[in-house]
Amino acid sequence: MHLPENDTNTDIGSLFGHPHKCILFNDDNHSQEEVASQIQKAISCDLGKAWDIMMTAHNTGSAIVMTDSKERCELASSILEKIGLATSVEEA
Repeated sequence: MHLPENDTNTDIGSLFGHPHKCILFNDDNHSQEEVASQIQKAISCDLGKAWDIMMTAHNTGSAIVMTDSKERCELASSILEKIGLATSVEEA
């Protein structure tokens, strides 16, 4: 893809699509370790970040796992759902 040069009026959203967010909902069927491990697989992060996301979902009912393109959020969501976690992908 060729990006326009020096065009300050170009809407980045029109070039790459609007950002989306992958949301993880609290889960009572898996251990905290299982959920954190699956988050690591989904977004390739370290255990500390995965644990923070998992604890946010645990304490508040949901957590944003990532904000990125719709396709990347859907991929992360599908990885989380492989073990039965509940997720949602929404426009950010």
